[in-house]
Amino acid sequence: MLTVSHLSKRFGDTPILDTVSFILNPGERIGLIGPNGSGKSTLLKALTGELEPDAGTVSTAPGVTVGYLRQGFADTPSGTLADLLNGPTQSLIQSQTDVELALAGYDDPAVDHDQVATAYDAALGAFEAAGGYGALDQLAALLSRFGLEHVPFDTPLSHLSGGQKTRAGLAALLATRPGLLVLDEPTNHLDIDALSWLESFLTEYRGAVIVVSHDRGFLDAIVNRILELDPDTRNITSYVGTFSDYVNAKRHEEAEHAAAYARQQKDIARIEEDIRGTEHHARTIEANTIDFAVRKKAAKIARPAVVRKRKLERLLESADYVEKPQRKWSLSVEFAAASQGSNDVVVIDGAALGYGSEAILAEVSLHIAHGERVAIVGPNGGGKSTLIRTITGELAPLAGTIRLGPSVRAGYFAQEQDTLDPSLTVMEQARQAGGGSESDIRTFLHKFLFGGEMVHRRISSISYGERARLMLAILVLRGANLLILDEPLNHLDLRAREEFEQALERFDGTLMLVLHDRFAIERLATRVIEVRDGRVAEVTGSVPQTA
Repeated sequence: MLTVSHLSKRFGDTPILDTVSFILNPGERIGLIGPNGSGKSTLLKALTGELEPDAGTVSTAPGVTVGYLRQGFADTPSGTLADLLNGPTQSLIQSQTDVELALAGYDDPAVDHDQVATAYDAALGAFEAAGGYGALDQLAALLSRFGLEHVPFDTPLSHLSGGQKTRAGLAALLATRPGLLVLDEPTNHLDIDALSWLESFLTEYRGAVIVVSHDRGFLDAIVNRILELDPDTRNITSYVGTFSDYVNAKRHEEAEHAAAYARQQKDIARIEEDIRGTEHHARTIEANTIDFAVRKKAAKIARPAVVRKRKLERLLESADYVEKPQRKWSLSVEFAAASQGSNDVVVIDGAALGYGSEAILAEVSLHIAHGERVAIVGPNGGGKSTLIRTITGELAPLAGTIRLGPSVRAGYFAQEQDTLDPSLTVMEQARQAGGGSESDIRTFLHKFLFGGEMVHRRISSISYGERARLMLAILVLRGANLLILDEPLNHLDLRAREEFEQALERFDGTLMLVLHDRFAIERLATRVIEVRDGRVAEVTGSVPQTA
């Protein structure tokens, strides 16, 4: 279905992809993984024709169509919902509008009916080429599945959330039923309901799928093969199976590599000890006599040491030499010890929460004690952000009471990343959060993978993942004892997610996390509350998977 052969790409002097080759067969669902910046999005753009490679080829089987959802789709700034839907659907909405306008021409006596008929035929041809009413029904069903059935097509994109735009793009793409789906971070901004539906859709999909995602539960549910893109070699390694199978295989590889290196180092040490012993023995004999025959014997004794040295040198230079396992430069998040402060951290009693006079959540009563880790789940638009914004003081309750303990210091991680000032540099933003010299701040930011001149880049120019890391750094600098995190794992790669979760496990304050990552919920949460249908309720048992 798709053949990639010796694909290479550079940006300036920096290699991004180096002779990447693989074949994607019908029915395969591939998860493409690798650290942020390793070239995953570049590879997808090359596969879909958006980017011309420097070398190598990409070919699809005859008749195979490719549907592509790019990363950052939710940031589409202008136009309407119809414009967004028209892109993947061959202008389906526009052609339907053209058909209706042409039909209306028949009611205008001032318009020549032959011209109307010509315009109608052209519009109808375009509409049918885009799939006609069947495609329109499919699109409507998908928009409904993603909770967008009541959003008018003329709604400006500036009025839609990132999640709504992502879901609309997915609906339009899936409605076209391409033979090959290429999805770059499709799960960002999707709630658990939408995630569960998308998993079911993709596992039953008859075409092939290649997806970049950092959602481990999503990958485990849908993929049957993993391609790992290595940032050092700029090439890929293939692993058959789910994401969990890949993790197990990687651990086995790393253990084997470490064991092989240890065996090799032991052998090298033994050989070097043998060489030193032989040379010492020969030198001792030679030093203690002037007898030519004895000195000749000493030289003979030393000869095996010379042979062993050459053999050892050849080993160190050969392809059989096992390199020392390298420790990657990774995220180093360490929260300072949180003072206990108040035992009653958040207390909400009989509250109505919303905007203006319109209540979105009613009869909310919630008590969060010090040290609890509360995951907040529920469908998008259900009121999770309303609850968070009320707790942080951004919104006042419409009725009832809400209070934080007197010694509670809250730190807030905003999903939209709007707590960052795009006009500032990384260094300037960090210095606003905590004092210290430039040298101290540089050392601190290095733990969050901001090295060299990167600290002087403006926030507007860094990636989503880099912004997320900076927000984490600021939380650490501020030393809060209540962390309120709204989708903190979005845009973090798999390794960074693992490291951030480990840091949260060590945090001894109170956590409130809006999460859709089921792996993280199972790992971190001591309580789960669900925000749905205007209510906030405790969840017992497993995390809810569907509506």
